[in-house]
Amino acid sequence: MSTANRHHRGALAAAEAASRNGTSAAVTAGSARGVGSTRFPLPRIDAAHAATLITILALLAGWWLASHLQWVPAVLLPPPETVIGKLAQLSTEGFDDATLGQHLFASLSRIALAFALALVTAIPAGLVIATNRIARGVLDPVIEFYRPIPPLAYLPLMVIWFGIGELSKVLLIYLTIFAPLTIATAAGASRVAKSRLLAAASLGATRYKLLRYVVLPSALPDILTGLRIALGAGWSTLVAAELIAATRGLGFMVYSASRFLVTDVVIAGILVIGAIALILELGLRWLQRKLTPWHAER
Repeated sequence: MSTANRHHRGALAAAEAASRNGTSAAVTAGSARGVGSTRFPLPRIDAAHAATLITILALLAGWWLASHLQWVPAVLLPPPETVIGKLAQLSTEGFDDATLGQHLFASLSRIALAFALALVTAIPAGLVIATNRIARGVLDPVIEFYRPIPPLAYLPLMVIWFGIGELSKVLLIYLTIFAPLTIATAAGASRVAKSRLLAAASLGATRYKLLRYVVLPSALPDILTGLRIALGAGWSTLVAAELIAATRGLGFMVYSASRFLVTDVVIAGILVIGAIALILELGLRWLQRKLTPWHAER
């Protein structure tokens, strides 16, 4: 073999080795990139959730410091661990002849009954107000008259008429929920585009079908927003009503504990009331996203 051929074959072998080394390096680099980007992605932190968590931790830390450093007397502000222990005790031993679950059930049953009655009456009333002038003339003055009046202002009248039983409290909560839900339904139904109504009518839709398939779906976002506002107002009214005329319920438990300066029970009751209100609000937000996804995306 000549010297030229040996040099030529040596150059080819060196080129092949360099090519193999380059390919291996590229594969190794690609694998490293894949490990960093796909197999082990960096966690994404939502700014709003982080701010919420920091706020809650800051409030708890301030509460803990204020109680343990005696900035506020323990009889007025017990430590967080004392309140948590009291919650566990209320769940088993109860307070004022009823456990925490029994007080909670009494409050939830009242709000549920009033809420159900408002659903089957306020939504039809709002639709009728938006589509019928005579009905608007009859219902609108009554609703606008009593709506600005604080519910506790006519609570004594409810007690005089219906006693201190369940009827007076359920009726009070019902009236609190009815007005904002009716107004929200009427506002949403009145904003339905006339072109949609005319198009459906031209296809042979009856008045009932217009309400069922055109007006009601178009007003649904406003109805759900009205539900959120009305339920919050009804829950607040329920707790206030139980302070005056009740023998069982979260509001009654808080009021009864405040008379004897049992502050840990008062704070525990307030925490439960706030937690239930938050759960109801989050549940309605979830329902709103599920039923009106087009509205949530805007």
